[in-house]
Amino acid sequence: MLKHSLIRRRLLAAPLAAAALCAAGTALAQEETVRLGFTGPLSGGAALYGKNVTSGMEMAIKEINAAGLEVAGKKVKLELVALDDKYSPADAAINARRLVQQSKVAVVFCPHSGGIYAMQAINEQEKFLLMGYSSAPKITETGNKLTIRIPPTFDTYVKPFINYEMKRFGKRVGMLPGDHEYAKDWSKLFEPAWKEAGGTVVSNNPMSYNKSADFYSGVSRVLAEKPEVLFIGGASEPTALVAKQARELGFKGGFLIMDQAKLDEMARVTGGLEPLEGAVGVLPVASNDRIGAKTFTANYRKMYGADRDPTSEASYNYTMTHVVAAAMKLAGTASDAAAIRAKMGEAVSQLTVEQNAGSFGGIDDKGGTIIDPPVAVVEGGKIKPVSLSELLK
Repeated sequence: MLKHSLIRRRLLAAPLAAAALCAAGTALAQEETVRLGFTGPLSGGAALYGKNVTSGMEMAIKEINAAGLEVAGKKVKLELVALDDKYSPADAAINARRLVQQSKVAVVFCPHSGGIYAMQAINEQEKFLLMGYSSAPKITETGNKLTIRIPPTFDTYVKPFINYEMKRFGKRVGMLPGDHEYAKDWSKLFEPAWKEAGGTVVSNNPMSYNKSADFYSGVSRVLAEKPEVLFIGGASEPTALVAKQARELGFKGGFLIMDQAKLDEMARVTGGLEPLEGAVGVLPVASNDRIGAKTFTANYRKMYGADRDPTSEASYNYTMTHVVAAAMKLAGTASDAAAIRAKMGEAVSQLTVEQNAGSFGGIDDKGGTIIDPPVAVVEGGKIKPVSLSELLK
């Protein structure tokens, strides 16, 4: 009797189990994987720069997937596909085509102007939204309808940075920028602005920040002209090496640092902030007291380690990944790049304070973000947050 009862229970349970498995299978079938593309330097001298971008994107994707995302009534799971372009514009364009054709992405993130310019030649035809992490003004002056420029343009920094360095150290500048496209753009704007402010450019010696670890000969050449300020910039690690080697060669002046390099990352290479005394640059995220930045810093350390401070590359691209996801939801599509682009501004307004680590205020008609960028100087061996208006006094 007991045996017959057990058999009957098993027979009754079988259809229920099958139904449960079927329901689970249907739910999984309804969940769509949507890939976001990235092309940038993941090897070479700028590898850390590229990995900072992807770390912010990965953090946002983890949060979005945990919270659940629905697009046009379907559950969506985001996935990052990151390709190394070694800072090469040509490779960036090749990677973009691979991402669109093989991974079926509608959005590609890229953190260097050379790659962005190369992709702007193809992205409208290939129909993908280009998320450009570069402060070069030209990015949004081309009229490209499928481009978003993530950081503020660097021309907002030029006059305030020049004013600070001239007042503190003097009017003789030696230029030691990188030789990549972004540094060229910065240099073209900086050199005439320095002269217009009454200064003298005593030397201009671009160097390959991405390929060299020894800058002594180039730095020595510039220091021989007795500059009072050095104009430097590229990825944080090689920029820090240039500053460190300048100090070792006896330079006592200030550093005007392009916004690509980050003071906190540079300090790890220079052995602290003391060698960077008199530098002006962008404010490290960990030193930013805004709610979004503070929340992001705490969560970033939880995810990547208590000793890992995020950079603006991480925070800005984290925020913009949230914006892309929200825009997909608003547009009702994860594949139509033009529809997603059309909803980006509205998506920014829907961010929570915690998600808005970059303190974005919106997106302008040309596709550039609206933001009041935080900057800093190094004084007394400490990073001091300042406003751009303060630097102009």
